Amino acid sequence: MNKQTRLTIFDRLAIAIPEPTTELNYNSSFELLIAVVLSAQATDKGVNKATAKLFPVANTPQAILALGEEGLKEYIKTIGLFNSKAANIIKLCESLLSQHHGEVPQTREALEALAGVGRKTANVILNTAFGQPTIAVDTHIFRVANRTGLAIGKNVLEVEKKLDKTIAAKHKIDAHHLLILHGRYVCTARKPRCSDCCIADLCEFKEKTL
Repeated sequence: MNKQTRLTIFDRLAIAIPEPTTELNYNSSFELLIAVVLSAQATDKGVNKATAKLFPVANTPQAILALGEEGLKEYIKTIGLFNSKAANIIKLCESLLSQHHGEVPQTREALEALAGVGRKTANVILNTAFGQPTIAVDTHIFRVANRTGLAIGKNVLEVEKKLDKTIAAKHKIDAHHLLILHGRYVCTARKPRCSDCCIADLCEFKEKTL
């Protein structure tokens, strides 16, 4: 895929998705961090249901620590892997208070040092909370990037690096959410909605299957 085709793809996605952003509900960088940690192997809808009850009660590191691990579990027990997530969130909150004055750090290195935070989560926080041009490759982005030919890779890091290298600067901030939302609602896993796709004529998957 050439440079102009990639640019056209993102130009069209930007028109089709005029307000690309996360579907997780949050009101602070800390709430977003907790929501993203909870979203691993879970749906945004499921996380939003849990945090709608949790955040009014505890939406700061201090408040979550006051709940304790068992208290936290009561709010997130509907989410997959809630036991390990609760343990990680408690450790994460302790680290934020002891190392970052209770604030969410704004570097990948510092974020990845927190319990339960990997590269993907760190990239989401850097992009969504702090406006940095990072791309967190989840299952949707991995699928869309490979299927369309935007960035073909065998693993998420390979895809991330290719996207980071080839996406035009003007689309870097929004690329993450443009690809996620396109993958979630149009370029779906089992039955991609090619007839409703704004980039169908540029997609290598369509060329191979029609």
